Amino acid sequence: MLTPGQQAPDFKLFNTNKKEVSLQDFRGKNLIILFFPMAFTSVCTAELCEMRDNISTYADLNAEVVGISVDSPFTLAKFKEDQKLPFDLLSDFNKEVSQAYDTYYETFALNLKGVSKRSAFVIDGDGVIQYAEVLDNAGDVPSFQAIQKTLAKR
Repeated sequence: MLTPGQQAPDFKLFNTNKKEVSLQDFRGKNLIILFFPMAFTSVCTAELCEMRDNISTYADLNAEVVGISVDSPFTLAKFKEDQKLPFDLLSDFNKEVSQAYDTYYETFALNLKGVSKRSAFVIDGDGVIQYAEVLDNAGDVPSFQAIQKTLAKR
């Protein structure tokens, strides 16, 4: 399990515009990574819309936000459009990043194999994890208050 103080695993994933996005793109900024199980599900929608509705709070804390799931870039593009999300959604279709961050269900609901666990990471501008929360229950959401508190200390 990844913990604060560790270097965050690097990644390079496609966003909804089919552009590669990597951890290196966020050097010098705080980054909030939200792994989520599946687009268009009720808890995932509520979680990402919570971030959308408070995006100015995170911008004021010098933080960018990305959401990552194993959905295809095309599914994520429709989800982003429908929910008017002002941040990148990245496709971990090959499941490598979810596994690298140890936020991965081997078997999820409906016997679906290889789905991202709901989790939140705050990574500082040097690529070091400052906050990590991996939830085993997909019905729970990360502590937005703890994320904001972590960022306020930066």
